[in-house]
Amino acid sequence: MRTLLITGPGGSGRTTTAAATALTAAREGARTLLLGTDRTDTLSPVLGAGTTPRLTVKRVDPDADFRADLAALQDRAASALDLLGASRLDPEEAGPLPGAEELAVLRALRDATLSESYDVVVVDLPPTPRALSLLALPEELRRYLRRLLPPERQAARALRPVLGRLAGVPMPAEWLYGTAARLDRRLAAVEAVLADRDTVVRLVAEPGPAGADAVRTAALGLALRGLRTDALIATRVLPESEAAGWLAGPVAQQRKTLDEWRESYDVHPAAHLGRDPRGSDDLTALAVPGVMTRPAAVDWPVTDHLADDGVLVWHLPLPGARRDELDLIRRGDEIVVTAGPFRRIVPLPSALRRCTVAGAALREDELRIRFRPDPALWPRTR
Repeated sequence: MRTLLITGPGGSGRTTTAAATALTAAREGARTLLLGTDRTDTLSPVLGAGTTPRLTVKRVDPDADFRADLAALQDRAASALDLLGASRLDPEEAGPLPGAEELAVLRALRDATLSESYDVVVVDLPPTPRALSLLALPEELRRYLRRLLPPERQAARALRPVLGRLAGVPMPAEWLYGTAARLDRRLAAVEAVLADRDTVVRLVAEPGPAGADAVRTAALGLALRGLRTDALIATRVLPESEAAGWLAGPVAQQRKTLDEWRESYDVHPAAHLGRDPRGSDDLTALAVPGVMTRPAAVDWPVTDHLADDGVLVWHLPLPGARRDELDLIRRGDEIVVTAGPFRRIVPLPSALRRCTVAGAALREDELRIRFRPDPALWPRTR
């Protein structure tokens, strides 16, 4: 199963690129699912009325998912609700709460990749800022769950009534731990999909100053999350033959941005058709690639410089990072990394947990954090 997550700034042609990618994959012989995440049906107008063999199109329905989850939650908590005399909510009268839409997308992604019906899943993610928040959600929610309801506390199930009487406060009910465990398993499954070597992010942007800024920010956010990109689709590229008159400026600007992008990305220009692409013929004319070779795995290695400098160095690739936008905080066995508008709490590799932070530097798009062994914790050599 190959999973292609398509995102880009709003108005960049993200949905069109997702549709063209899925169409190419299906025509190459792969059983392809195109998954839309917009609340409105934006894929059908792009694809047109025709059908393509081996291509299935679905759209996430957060309203239906939320109603199903609400009904299931009330069933599991039925005894507590009856004890409190609470009346149940009719799922039809409830609208999705904040965050329900993101959880519905993650569930659809998990279910699609676990299905044996498809070879390729193409996901039309929201615009880049929301997409990056969405991709960070499984890890963040699992961390909150572990802090609020540590799994090891479930070992004291038999003692919970006794502890409750001794403490004088009610202990968390069994259903609460069960619900947390189920949610954790679902989030872990999504994390596994995102970490899989067959899952890649495909960026979409229109070449120009705004597109260049958006790509730099997106690449930084994806790198901080350890996510891989396979290609950058440059949309609405004007033909060089039109580099005359008032179009000379825009063509030159696009050319400059494309040359800069090619130094760091596998760039695939999609021509400006002079209209909004509609239907399979227009999508084919964009010449967007389908499934490509797997990009190299994202690696955050620790290198040993103990003999020369007395330190271990942790290498974090952060393309596009700027020194004045970086911040590091060591907190126990974790390190909080802030890069531009993004923040991630990362567990330290086991060897570095017995060290103190000795400094950090940004070199060649890589954050290098130096750790010095703590004599009180590091094994001594005779």
